[in-house]
Amino acid sequence: MELKDLIKPENLVYGKTKILEDEPMHYCPGCSHGVVHKLLAELIGEMGLQEKTIGIAPVGCAVFAYKYLDIDWQEAAHGRAPAVATALIRLKPDNFVFTYQGDGDLASIGAAEIMHACNRGENILVIFINNGIYGMTGGQMAPTTIEGMVTSTTPGGRNVDLNGYPMKITNLIAQLPGTSYVTRQAVHTASAARKCKRSIKKAIENVLDKKGTSFVEVVSTCNSGWKMTPVGANTWMEDNMIPYYPLGDLKDSVKGENSSEN
Repeated sequence: MELKDLIKPENLVYGKTKILEDEPMHYCPGCSHGVVHKLLAELIGEMGLQEKTIGIAPVGCAVFAYKYLDIDWQEAAHGRAPAVATALIRLKPDNFVFTYQGDGDLASIGAAEIMHACNRGENILVIFINNGIYGMTGGQMAPTTIEGMVTSTTPGGRNVDLNGYPMKITNLIAQLPGTSYVTRQAVHTASAARKCKRSIKKAIENVLDKKGTSFVEVVSTCNSGWKMTPVGANTWMEDNMIPYYPLGDLKDSVKGENSSEN
């Protein structure tokens, strides 16, 4: 029996979503981006949104998303993805528009854009990858770098007296009246990835129902920038990042809940 005879619908256990291109991912081993790409691609396919989806990704590792998801894309300048998304959703209100941004992009140069887009309640989804570092450009300290974390610009660890406090920007976003669903998830285990997928699906549904901005933070690893093995990076994230950025829903306007910690 040949392999082609075995690959029949009744024998298929799992198949790669057609939304993902047949393009080998370039991301470093252990990088969280590939997992999040897969979850987002699966949901776009399962929800029948391929023809109406427009993604916006700016500068940073996020920019390579164009290569991997077979949807319409629009490039944005560093930090400006929410501004571009605002224009698109107002011009095409029946489309599904999302941004895909890293923490250096969203929480630093793009802080004004994300705060005002969320405050206006633009009907977009924001995927926020928080690995606590500038991954692509050399491992510099980001707004989300936690206290004591070593980066190329804080070789002795982040010092709050010198560098300020790590920014919990998702908590700030949850306070804005234009946001309908704000959550913080991770993808470092199979269980966490399943929870993250459910959260992204809920966020997409809220956007399609025109309930305002949905915001999904994904606490992530950057083992290359952190100078760790993939396994070591996951362990370090669990021991250090997640205690500072605890996982779970911060705001669910449908349930009337706002559980953001201080």
